[in-house]
Order: sequence, then structure tokens, then C-alpha cells
Amino acid sequence: MTNADLEKIVDTSDDWIVQRTGIRQRHIAAEGETTSMLATKAAKAAMDNAGVGPADIDLIILATATPDYTFPATATQVQAALGIHQGVAFDLQAVCSGFVFGVSTADKFLTTGSAKRALVIGAETFSRILDWNDRTTCVLFGDGAGAIVLEAQEGEGTTADRGVLTSHLRSDGRHREKLYVDGGPSSTQTVGHLRMSGREVFRHAVGMVTDVMRDAFEATGLTAKDLDWFVPHQANMRIIDASAEKLGIPPQTIIKTVDRHGNTSAASIPLALAAACADGKIKRGDLVMIEAMGGGFTWGSAIIRW
Repeated sequence: MTNADLEKIVDTSDDWIVQRTGIRQRHIAAEGETTSMLATKAAKAAMDNAGVGPADIDLIILATATPDYTFPATATQVQAALGIHQGVAFDLQAVCSGFVFGVSTADKFLTTGSAKRALVIGAETFSRILDWNDRTTCVLFGDGAGAIVLEAQEGEGTTADRGVLTSHLRSDGRHREKLYVDGGPSSTQTVGHLRMSGREVFRHAVGMVTDVMRDAFEATGLTAKDLDWFVPHQANMRIIDASAEKLGIPPQTIIKTVDRHGNTSAASIPLALAAACADGKIKRGDLVMIEAMGGGFTWGSAIIRW
């Protein structure tokens, strides 16, 4: 769905959307196409890329704010669709920060020996919770899914090791009304629609994400100059650029796909990772930082040796 398509639905314009967000198009799930369907396709692609099969996965973490059902967990539907009959599968809800939270959670399972190989998925069908009469929000979001496979391997305990080197997660529930969905089973018995105070979110976003990025650098002794790639949550081009500039991250190392996908919440980082790998940018051994902020507020960062 291009910005021109949106001009036919609400009072907006391509210039207005691009200038404020950097978004030029987004993708909308087909009628009957669910979050689990998108997640399954992404998961299969990741498994094929990693050269692993159903018998090799013993942990599935699906980050999503738009599950197929109130229960069971959408991750279990993906597990069944992939023919995986062992291990554990569960959903994780941290909205746009969900993939970072999922990577961090999987890392804990792997490093403690609770799992050997994890499938971490970010998948969303945000088009189902948008108010298409609200031009301030419906132009921002899209649908999509992405996934990675993480495997436990012996390392040296240095920043030269491959895998998740550090992760830092935060949340602050006092900010709920700035970005939330106005419905739910226990409150309204409805699904509800996304509501956002854009200026307030922008005001908090840069400071919050740069704080957890600094925490990551401090924990590892690395600096912005050591990064090969910076893969932020793809919400808004101005937030991405401001965050990178604040920490001295070179523009040429920033992966940006917000123009193609819009804000796909928990799916945005794995979609950007997939695009960067497909483009030949991210390669084995590269140092990659991911970061995101989402409703709640939640926010987090991780540094990964690819």
C-alpha cells in the first residue's frame, strides 16, 4: 500500500508522510492471512537459511502484539505448522521492542543450557488494529514478519565470540496513554484500535533508546566506531537519524527499511536484518547493534556478532 493509495482513504499526502516519517509504502496482509501464517513463512525461510530442520529447534519465541487468538499462543500455531513437536513455544508481548526482548530471552535460555537452538520471530498484522479514519496513525504501520535462528555454541567469553554479546531491556508503565490499544478481553471485551500521541512518543524515543545503547557499549567496552551495522526499529526516519547522530554512529552503517515497510512493530528489526543480509551487507563476523522502543513504554538494545 503506497502513500498514493492512502491519499484515497484519508486526508493525507505523500509529501506529508515522507517528510515526517520517511515511509513511502507498507504491506497489508491479505484477507484471511493471519499473524501465524506470516510468522511461519518467515520462520521457514530462516530455518532454510540456517540449514536446520524441525528436529533441530527446541525453543520458539514469537514476538507479537497482534496474535491470531487470545489463546493459544500464536507461537504454538507456528510450531505445529513447521512440524516441530518438541521443546517449548510461547508468545512475547513488548510491542515494537518485542524482537529485542525475544532475542534477549532466547539468549538466556541458550546460555543456561535450557535450549540448544532457538527460533526467534517478530510478526505482526497491525492493519487489523488500525483506525483507518485516523490519519495520524493509519499511515505509519504495516504488516510483516521476520525471523532468526540462534544456536548455543562454546565461546571464549570475549567480544570476538559470535552471538548475542549483551542485551539491555527497560520498561516504564507510566507512559501507557502515549501509545496503546483502546481495547482488550478484560477491559472492553473488544480488540480495540491503536492510539498514539506522536509528539510525546518522539520526545521520549531518542533519549530512551540512546540510554540502552550506551549501556550496551559500556557493558562490552565497544564503541559506535566498532559497529559494522546499526539496525534500529523502523518506526520513523527522524528518530533513527537522531539516535544515530547522538551516539556518533556513521550514517553509512545504518540499515533503513522504513521507507519500504513502514512501522511493522516487532517485525521491523528482523525484516531489516533480512533485507541487509539479502543485499550482501551483513556478513558472518560483523558486529551488529539492534534497538527498539515500543508502547508501554518498553525499550531495549542488543549487540550481536553475526
